[in-house]
Amino acid sequence: MNVADAMTSRSEVVTVSIPGTREDALEQLQGGTFSSIPVVKETDDGEEFRGLVTREALIERPDEDQLALLVNEVPTVTSDATLVDVARLARETGGSRVPVVDDARLVGIVTVTDIVRALANDELAGADAIVGDLATREVNTTYRGTPLTVGQAELDYAEVPYAVVLDEDGDPEGMLTEVDIIEVARVEEGEENTGESIADEDDDWKWEGIKATGNRYMPTRNVELPAEPVARFMTEDLVTVTRKRTVKDAARLLISNDIEQLPLMTADDLVGIVRDTDLLAAVVADE
Repeated sequence: MNVADAMTSRSEVVTVSIPGTREDALEQLQGGTFSSIPVVKETDDGEEFRGLVTREALIERPDEDQLALLVNEVPTVTSDATLVDVARLARETGGSRVPVVDDARLVGIVTVTDIVRALANDELAGADAIVGDLATREVNTTYRGTPLTVGQAELDYAEVPYAVVLDEDGDPEGMLTEVDIIEVARVEEGEENTGESIADEDDDWKWEGIKATGNRYMPTRNVELPAEPVARFMTEDLVTVTRKRTVKDAARLLISNDIEQLPLMTADDLVGIVRDTDLLAAVVADE
């Protein structure tokens, strides 16, 4: 199956343009369910693809306002590549959205979700593999009473976009994701006192020190999150999967519930996590 048959075409892809600001990207990410947004620039030769801005970049670099400085250069594929090529690239890079670029022009976006959908429809080899063999055994968790500010840090330190939320008995009761966090993130403006500043006699800029003495203030910007418990922001009603289910079964659960991970359960015990990216191993193995 080729990328052109599965991708979201350029006319339907949400983008932001250079020149622009972080607010342009934040507004689009808060309004959608995707984790990154393509950045383009109009030139004399037409529109050019410049890279992606991710949720992580917006949260981790709150003082940067210029969109051009928040852009990450990322690997791309052409429209005649296969979904197996995309699966291999996504596994190598850890990316979930791969820009489709022909002659420096963005023609679409192909995602891990597109591959999962093809598996759900039995359009790719590997759909009959057993999901328990592909699951990740290390599971990121957090307690329901953890402040969201701490929950966000836990995701950041674990370098995963989710945490299974546990109740007072240690049983799974919900899922906290980057989408939940970015939806309530707010950028707050402020000032930081930098102390007194007077130029030395030998300073080329001593005239400035003479003109303005006393305390100086530097504008600051921080991403503010509610310090309320993660239970208020998590997704409830966990959708889970068992070891013996097939990749196709798991893919259908992911697509029908519009989620990216499934806790792997044995009876009532949490024994792993099946992420959409874990299913790519079945596609690559059967190429």
